[in-house]
This record gives sequence, structure tokens and C-alpha cells, in this order.
Amino acid sequence: MVEVGRKYVFDFDSTLTRVEALDVLAEMTLQGKSNKEEVIQEIQDITNLGIDGDISFTESLERRIQLLKAHKNDLEGLVSELRQKISKSIASNKEFFEKFSDDIYVISCGFKEFIDPIVQEYNIPSERVYANTFKFDQEGNIVGFDEENVLASHNGKIECLKNLDLDGEVQVIGDGYSDYVMREAGIADKFFAYTENVHREKAANNADHVTPNLDEFLYVNDLPRNISYPKNRIKILLLENVHPDAFENLSEDGFSVELVKHSLPEDELIERIKGVHVLGIRSKTQVTQKVLDAANKLLVVGAFCIGTTQIDLEYSKKKGVVVFNAPYSNTRSVVELAIGHIIMLMRNVFTRSSEIHNGTWNKTAANSREVRGKNLGIVGYGNIGKQMSILAEAIGMRVYYYDVADKLPLGNVIKCDTLEDLLSVSDVVTLHIDDNKANKGFIGEREFNQMRDGAMLINLSRGFVVDIDALANALKTGKLGGAAVDVYPEEPRSNGNFETALQGLPNVILTPHVGGSTEEAQRDIADFVPNKIMAYVNSGNTVDAVNFPNIRLPKHTNAHRFLHIHKNVPGVMANISEVLAKYEMNITGQYLSTDDKVGYVITDLDKEYNKEVVKALKNVENTIKFRVLY
Repeated sequence: MVEVGRKYVFDFDSTLTRVEALDVLAEMTLQGKSNKEEVIQEIQDITNLGIDGDISFTESLERRIQLLKAHKNDLEGLVSELRQKISKSIASNKEFFEKFSDDIYVISCGFKEFIDPIVQEYNIPSERVYANTFKFDQEGNIVGFDEENVLASHNGKIECLKNLDLDGEVQVIGDGYSDYVMREAGIADKFFAYTENVHREKAANNADHVTPNLDEFLYVNDLPRNISYPKNRIKILLLENVHPDAFENLSEDGFSVELVKHSLPEDELIERIKGVHVLGIRSKTQVTQKVLDAANKLLVVGAFCIGTTQIDLEYSKKKGVVVFNAPYSNTRSVVELAIGHIIMLMRNVFTRSSEIHNGTWNKTAANSREVRGKNLGIVGYGNIGKQMSILAEAIGMRVYYYDVADKLPLGNVIKCDTLEDLLSVSDVVTLHIDDNKANKGFIGEREFNQMRDGAMLINLSRGFVVDIDALANALKTGKLGGAAVDVYPEEPRSNGNFETALQGLPNVILTPHVGGSTEEAQRDIADFVPNKIMAYVNSGNTVDAVNFPNIRLPKHTNAHRFLHIHKNVPGVMANISEVLAKYEMNITGQYLSTDDKVGYVITDLDKEYNKEVVKALKNVENTIKFRVLY
């Protein structure tokens, strides 16, 4: 598995740790000083100049120590701070350092006084740590460094590594150009630019390989690692201007994330989806069969909205692609806008506002009514409809609802047995209907005729549920007294020109599909959906998936996890069990959930096993997708 004689040479600052240790020491020693920020910035600038080779390291070290004004007693606190600042992927792969400690060296221009205690915890003894040492005066003040140490000189790392005369392939892992020079001098065979904490162009441009974390380095070298596949290799494409918190959440977890502000038409998406593991969309992007067929690596689609009709759910399932949405995150935003529309329409505010904008003062009570005591009809008594009923009652409205499914009414809300019953009794009708295609044209000319004369209609649900031309006609004839519409049968992919038959009609409020578009809702969605995506990619959890069997899995530790998605046909589980038995797998846990189309089985096993079992499980008849997690 691993080449004999390979040696690994690590830098310390910004590689093994997330920080430059002398910067941390400066933060401590300059605490309370008026010029703290200026001095720290100067130290950081000098550090970068030395790392990039723009000034000699000796000069860099001298200038920084002069600015530090540190004492020997500060070092214990520094070590405590550094223990909390180990690079994330270094800490998660401690087993590698313990197993290969005989082949690991640290060559750093930092100082042994704080490096030794940190790396000893990773099984790297002091004799394999090459670094500078401080000089102290009689009072214990740090006054300099050992100038005789080769690492105190310019390009000292070259001389240090040369003196070690290591056998076998030598790989250097570090963040700076001062690490690359060992490769440039020909005494190291490979240089890995380590960019988990800082990306230095000069080092990255000269590297044999850029490694965003230790997982990538271990993967490239086929070494034991904490996770089976580096997260930086998992590509996520977020479309339609998804909230930036989603980008931050997914990037922070280590994934490679690309953010696009608009939706993509099918032909463009077919090209962009190749090699993508996770697709994030809102309501405009259409995930069709053609898109899914082109998605050669797609694992999951995240809909950063409530609706999922823009996704071919059944074909996604057939391809083993799990779909998540955000069924709750923006419900409050929609409800608040609907309540606002009710008041605005009943008071005819939009008409009065337009008159003022056009230079006309028209103070009148005509067609201006309180909402208290009026009848509100809610069509669709789901998450939004129920919240709507509570708030409407709170402002004094009598609330009726109609739903095709049996629902538990809240408060004093009254259930209507038919849609006609609800329409005939309501002063305001608000639609909160799901995205079932059968709901197309749900409200049309017939339904408008069943409504009270002068009633109001609000649609914040789906554009296709209302016949827009019939609505326009009902408004023009005075059958309806007003309407508020936020969704339309056809909507543009990006901001720009838009036309509808409802434009220019009095007491009609038109908004561009912003019902759920509040900062709070989008932030909640940007937290909820990425968490579902990460739970599936990282551990296999499918809780709240809209097209897949739901399984809540325990955290797997000290085990490998096999995720097997297959067609739900007789004999598949028997074949899987036969393979596991043939290779004498020690199963520590197994979980299965199915629906009428697919089965999803998760098997946790001891870490040691014959790797041929993976190929055998992939070849089980009717397998759709197979992954290994550890």
C-alpha cells in the first residue's frame, strides 16, 4: 500500500497549526498596549515577507523578536493556545502521525520551545523536530535566537534537510515558498502546498500538488486517513443566488463550492452538472431526466425552497439521487406577507398609494374596511395555512379552511367540506396549495363566480393554480374587489422585464415571487438544507428526504460504513448478505429502509476487511449506487 522508505517533512506554522505561533505570542504579550494592532500587523507583514522569500529569514526573525518583547513565562501560555489551534484535518488524522511517526519530521523556522510540546502529542519525538531556539537574558526576556542554528539563516531549511540525508522519497508539506525551496534545490522529491489555513500563491504555483487539507495529501499517497474521500474533491454547485450562508456552511465543512447567481437552462445545466456531486437550486432550475442522465457523479439535490416540482423526483430516485427541500424555513415569511396583503387590500392602500405617487390627493373611506370580523378562507391547511389561521384569528378574523386531506383545526377555525362552501362564505380567500401538478388551474372562472361579490384573492402558493386571464376578467368586471399575486404560471429565470395580464388593474398588488424571500427565511434555509446535505454526504442520513426512504443513522466511529442503494426487487438483500458472509465481514450494525421503488441498506463494519468486498457489492445485481464512508 505504501512505498518503503518514504519520508514526510512537515512545516509547523500554518500547516500543523492554523496560525503563525509568533503572531499568537504577539497577541498575548501586547495585550492592553495602545499600539497592539499596528505592531501585530507589522509582525504579520514581516512573517509573510520571510515566508515568500522576499527578505532573508534571518532578517525576518530578528525584526519580529524585537517587536515581540516576550518573556520565557509567556511560552507556557503560548503552548496552551496552540493546542487549541491545531489544523482541523491534522487533528482528525492523528492516527496517521502515530502509525508513521518513524517517517515523519518537522522542519520549521519556528522554535522548539513551543513546537516540541505540541508535536509530541502526535508521537513525533523532539529528535525529529528541527527548529530554532530562543535566547534569554538573566531576567528571562526573549532577546534573540541561536544564530549558529542552520535554520536561523536564509534558506536554512535546504541545509537542514541536506544534513539529514534521508533515504527514500522525501515529501515536503508546508504552506510557504520557504518550504518549496527544498524541492527546488533537488533534496526533496515532491512539494505539497498546504492551503487549509492560508493560500500563498507563490507556494501553490510551484507545488507538485496543492493540498487543501491533510485528507487530500493522504488520499493522493494512499495512506490511512480519517475519511474515505477528501471533501475538497466533492464538488457542489449552488444556483439561483442561494443565500451566501449556504456557501459558507458547505465550504467550512471542506467541500468545493461554486456559487452561480442565476438559474441555468437545461442545455447549460447538462454541461455544468458533469462531475458535480451536489446540486443546490431554488424554484426556477429544472432538474430533468436529461440533466440527471448527464450527472455522472450526482449524489444529492438540495432545493432551497419548499416546492420540488422543478425536480423529476421519481427519476432522481431511479438514479439513486436523494432530494432534500426546506419545508418549514420560510413559512413565517409567507404568512406575514399574506397578513399584510389582507390589510392592504381591505383598506385599498395600494390604490391610495399609487394616487399619491402620481400627484393626486384623494382622502376617502370608500372601499376601505377593517379586517376585524371579516371571514378569511384558507385553501390548503398545511404548515403555512395553520400559521395563517392563528395570526388571522389574532387580528379578529373568522377563519374557515378547506383541504383535501383531514387536518386537525387549530383555535376556532371552521372546516369547510367543499371548496364551494369556503368560497361562498369568505371575504378574503388565500391560497396555500402544494405543488402537485393536479392542482393546475385549481382556481378559475367557475371558482371566481362562486366567490362573494367584492371578495379578495391572495395567491402566494404556486403560479399554475390560478387561471390568470380569468382572474384579470373577474377584477375588471368588479366580481372581485382586489387581489395580491406573488407567483405566476411562467416566471423569468433572472431579474428583468416581465409582463402579466394583471398589470395596471386597480387594487391589485403584484410581487415577484418574494413570499419566502426575507433575510431571516433565506438564512434559515441556508442553514437547514446544507445540514441535510452534509448529513447525507458525511454519514448517509436521509431524514427529511422527499424522494427516498428515510433513515436516521447513529454516528459511526471506528468503523467503515457501506451505503448500498438498490432496486427494491426480491433477492437483493439475500445477495448482499451472501457477499458479506463470503468475505467474513464483522458487521457492527445494519440498517434498512425501503419504498416501492428502492431499497437503502447501510452496513457498519470493523475497519479491517478484504477490500475486494467493495467490488463485489458494486456488482450485486440491481445495484443503483454504492459508497464507502469512514
